[in-house]
Amino acid sequence: MNKEKIKQIIIAIIIPLAVGGLSAFLTKDGTKAFETINKPTLSPPSIVFPIVWTILYILMGLASYFIYRNDDYNLRFDRKNALLIYGIQLIFNFFWSIIFFNLKTYYFAFIWLLIMWALIFILLMLSKKLDKKAFYLLIPYFIWTTFAGYLNISIALLN
Repeated sequence: MNKEKIKQIIIAIIIPLAVGGLSAFLTKDGTKAFETINKPTLSPPSIVFPIVWTILYILMGLASYFIYRNDDYNLRFDRKNALLIYGIQLIFNFFWSIIFFNLKTYYFAFIWLLIMWALIFILLMLSKKLDKKAFYLLIPYFIWTTFAGYLNISIALLN
């Protein structure tokens, strides 16, 4: 693997990690308050969330790299759309934590999360055409976001 590819992979991984890191930094006080609210039965311990999200951000970054590297001329429109959807869902991901933890508007956060979930689904479908590795790397993110939706609506109903 040449230096340019390594640089592209590193940049692709740093982007979602930076987005997630900044969001976590901005919501650190809100996540402390999270300990005091009513949570559903399947809610994991708080330590699980930063570990899972770090792994997911790395997988997302790798997936974006594989999508970016697709140079099939016939798929250029899908590639462009996939990268656009990737960026938009990353923005939704960033703001969800702020809406949920800082603003504590749990129902609005759930609606926001549903939009993010739909964007991830679209990204999954586009990535399936562009690069199977990207598709498989995004599946855990889709599953975790589905689980986050369960947690979000359950917390909204319980609090």
